[in-house]
Amino acid sequence: MRLRILLAILLFASPALAETTAIRAGHVIDPATGAVAHNQTILIKDGKIVAVGAQVRLPADAEVIDLSNSWVLPGLMDAHTHVTMNLVPAPTGVDVWVDYFAHESTGLRVLQGVVNARLMLEAGFTVVRDVGNAANFADTDLRKGIERGWIVGPTIINTGKIIAPFGGQFHNIAAEQGPVWQFEYYDADSPDEVRKAVRQNIYYGAKAIKLVADNSPYHYSEAELRAAVEETHAAGMKIAVHAYGDAAARRVVMAGADSIEHGFELSDDVLRLMKEKGTFLVGTDFPTEHLVQMGGLIKDPQKMGERIVDRLRRAHQVGVKMAFGSDAVVDLPGKDRAQMTLDFLAVWTAAGIPPADILKAMTTNAAELLDIQKERGALAAGQAADIIATPANPLDDIQALRRVHFVMKDGKVIRRPK
Repeated sequence: MRLRILLAILLFASPALAETTAIRAGHVIDPATGAVAHNQTILIKDGKIVAVGAQVRLPADAEVIDLSNSWVLPGLMDAHTHVTMNLVPAPTGVDVWVDYFAHESTGLRVLQGVVNARLMLEAGFTVVRDVGNAANFADTDLRKGIERGWIVGPTIINTGKIIAPFGGQFHNIAAEQGPVWQFEYYDADSPDEVRKAVRQNIYYGAKAIKLVADNSPYHYSEAELRAAVEETHAAGMKIAVHAYGDAAARRVVMAGADSIEHGFELSDDVLRLMKEKGTFLVGTDFPTEHLVQMGGLIKDPQKMGERIVDRLRRAHQVGVKMAFGSDAVVDLPGKDRAQMTLDFLAVWTAAGIPPADILKAMTTNAAELLDIQKERGALAAGQAADIIATPANPLDDIQALRRVHFVMKDGKVIRRPK
């Protein structure tokens, strides 16, 4: 009897035992400053960083991970992705958008999210913001599965259903088909309806809000946008607003939104206004090869690719706060979701943005936008142990991020150097 009691005590007590890990890091990058500290030790206990420095004393029972030949930095963040959506490449002029949403169930979308979440984490993305198009809250279920430890993936900040004027982002749907978009969108056509849609999203598990300002014949007024912002902020959350055009973007900024998503047609005047108001740009800066695969969604991929590079360059020159966001949703042959996401780095380089600023957009800036800077985004005591490493210095060549060979998520090793 006593033996059984003792075994039970040991069984239930063992998960509470502290786990201590020490990383011997050859080079530690601080993305906030661009500084590099050499020959550092990062001490981790119970999923948190407890010390970083050259003279950190190690407990006798600590597991030591040798990254003395690596460049070590905080985990990466993608502030605009759709983890549960994979569109097939479309021939020029063909729109696969409606067809996809009509045939992919919520359950199937969750399974797709399981695959994409793992791929993103293994590539070094320890936090993502999923900005909708997740069927009937597949994003919420995926987030819960990760948080409960059922599956492996990054921290997900999900937005639930996208809020938009009637019809969402669907166009030319026959009346006989009914509102097929309503698994993906909340229709909201007045300030009161917008407020209700925000509340519904939060009720069903959204951790942020996404709204579309100008992707239909009906564009939101400043009053409607302000209602969404006020309701979201009252709940202690951040709001991301899709805006392509300059006029809509100006209304979004004046309404107090936290970020403009896309902003492909922003003028210098609106960029300066964004800097003044502290509005983030999450530019989803597509490489031209990705635009080509979108078929009928993009009329002139080459021209749009050039506009994206120009807008990105101007935003950086003006000094707008930017967070990295990919919006990679169309599968490219031979590439997985993580590889497609990292394709976007080349566009930032083409716009003349230094690697240090790109890293900042992927870490500290993104953490600020997502309001998680007190928990994630830096290698410092008290922060979650979201840590990655590469064999080369990404401050010299940002493409080094394609070769991440170590990933730790909340103190658990996901990937080790071979």
